[in-house]
Amino acid sequence: MTDFDFGSMIKKDRSERKHQQFSGTLLDYLAIVKENPSVAMLAHRRMYELLSDPGVQILKTEENARLKRIHGSGILKKYNFFTNDFYGIDKSIMQLMRYFHSAAMKGEEARQVLYLVGPVGAGKSSLMEALKRALEMSAPIYALKDCPMREEPLHLIPKHLRPEFEQVLGVKIEGDLCPVCRHRLKNDYQGEYEKFPVTMSEFSIRSRKGVGVVPPVDPNNQDTSVLSGSVDISKMDMYAEDDPRVMSLNGAFNVGNRGIVEFIEVFKNDVEYLHTMITATQEKSIPSPGKGSMIYFDGIILAHSNESEWNRFKSDHTNEAILDRIVKVEVPYCLELDEEVKIYKKILNNSSFQAHIAPHTLELASMFAILSRLSPSNKVDALTKLKIYNGEEIVEKGSTKKIDISELRDEANREGMSGISTRFIMKALGSTLAEAESDCINPIALLDTLIKAVKDMAVADDDRKRYLGFLQDVLKKEYNKILEKEVTKAFIHGYQEQAESLFNNYLDHAEAFVNSTKLKDGNTGEELEPDSKFLQSIEEQIGITGTATLGFRQDVTAYMFSLLRNGAKIDYRSYEPLKEAIEKKLTVSVKELSRVVTKSRVRDDEQDSKYNAMVEEMKRNGYCGHCCNVILKYAANNLWKD
Repeated sequence: MTDFDFGSMIKKDRSERKHQQFSGTLLDYLAIVKENPSVAMLAHRRMYELLSDPGVQILKTEENARLKRIHGSGILKKYNFFTNDFYGIDKSIMQLMRYFHSAAMKGEEARQVLYLVGPVGAGKSSLMEALKRALEMSAPIYALKDCPMREEPLHLIPKHLRPEFEQVLGVKIEGDLCPVCRHRLKNDYQGEYEKFPVTMSEFSIRSRKGVGVVPPVDPNNQDTSVLSGSVDISKMDMYAEDDPRVMSLNGAFNVGNRGIVEFIEVFKNDVEYLHTMITATQEKSIPSPGKGSMIYFDGIILAHSNESEWNRFKSDHTNEAILDRIVKVEVPYCLELDEEVKIYKKILNNSSFQAHIAPHTLELASMFAILSRLSPSNKVDALTKLKIYNGEEIVEKGSTKKIDISELRDEANREGMSGISTRFIMKALGSTLAEAESDCINPIALLDTLIKAVKDMAVADDDRKRYLGFLQDVLKKEYNKILEKEVTKAFIHGYQEQAESLFNNYLDHAEAFVNSTKLKDGNTGEELEPDSKFLQSIEEQIGITGTATLGFRQDVTAYMFSLLRNGAKIDYRSYEPLKEAIEKKLTVSVKELSRVVTKSRVRDDEQDSKYNAMVEEMKRNGYCGHCCNVILKYAANNLWKD
């Protein structure tokens, strides 16, 4: 392996960065703006372009059955900037982008605070960090040299000349010089603004360039200098109190001009402390330290907090003026199982977490997290609701009617704003690994860890009881079903083919039975009566017996005919009750063999061969030797006790 040439990499980077450096005067900058007016864009437009430039996927839900089941009819936009880091909050991201789009066009949103609200660990802070990272990765901006506000050089243009300059340059000039630059223009350059030096400046969180952060401050010890700077007392004996040279413009709004000012847990601050924030948005100006005039501000004001703080703040009618200047975007917990699994995979990939994770471990953890976030429904049980929210097509048993996701959502409009956080699940995964015999985590061990963790949680007794019910009953039963299918599939070669064969045979016989016709034998051409015993052997797997069989067969054939008429492709999974019956039929057909092989301590050669073949199949499906052994022992002791 050849040595990497670090020197060349450093020189190349330095050479590229030289092209991003600029030093000139306002006259030089005017030539640049005339050539490319976008260099003078305002903060909201800059952010919108940074987020949208990587690309947008416009998905018509009508063309994707799963998306239509989840989101209904319409258009879903997926922004590539967020694709690899955020899952299950597409609607929140679309709202956020609508805000920036309108603000970029200088709509009312450009004069309002973007406020994210949601439960702990839902992704509010991560979204904020993503926006700040986008700024850091963006191209440098042109700014007045040594200006504490890094302000737009076009502020130098006198107001009486602006209409003419705007027409020539193709830009709208907003804002005025800060007191410091106004003083320098008058005293250092004798008012010759065209000679004022212009430079380039990057955005940097660490260096406080274009990114200001305001943490919550004790209401009894608040100081607006955190926001808009202060007066430098050490210079008071040299200059007058209203002289700009005594100002230290180093507050969050000064720092965040032309970029972002973030308010963390914003409503923990005293109400009076928020008035500066509102003035900065609505009037686009902030107060000077001391007795100076107001200073123009162009920036994005972001705020976030949890829902309890929001509810407490909005319940006070005296806060109406502030509430009217806030654009609220809810960031709930993810409620889609597939997307929740992706969250844990992303976190694990970004960490130094090194362990084998058995199949269905993250799926089971995600199920628990989502079940805790769902509101109870009178229409379906919690697990069925989870599957519907994941885009699975659930049909009411004994009916062709699909369960409507919108009806479930209408029952619970606060869903996703409470429950188990991703951090709780990640801690449980870490604890499971710490207590494991080897570097392997399996669903059984994880369930045990989650049960212990829930028992130690500081939550209401009703919530604890509900969470334990999910873990000890609902999820244990669901995992047993999953595992039974998994072990069965390991025994059956070509599970899919056998399921499809059963499905096609059932459809042929059911259709003949319903229509009172005969079937033609494919080999002999002989006409045969529909096999009622075969049909019953499938139907009894889900409790369809007696007079109910006719109605079930009619429902199945009618439902399949409606799918074919609409051009849909059908298979054994098309009708949920029949899918369940076929899978149970296959499971029963090999249950005895499975039980003998998994429970036998001493196996004969034939059993040993089948057991080894099953183990190899499970390993091909993602199990390691350790978790395969644990899972099969669990299956032997729990799945087929009869």
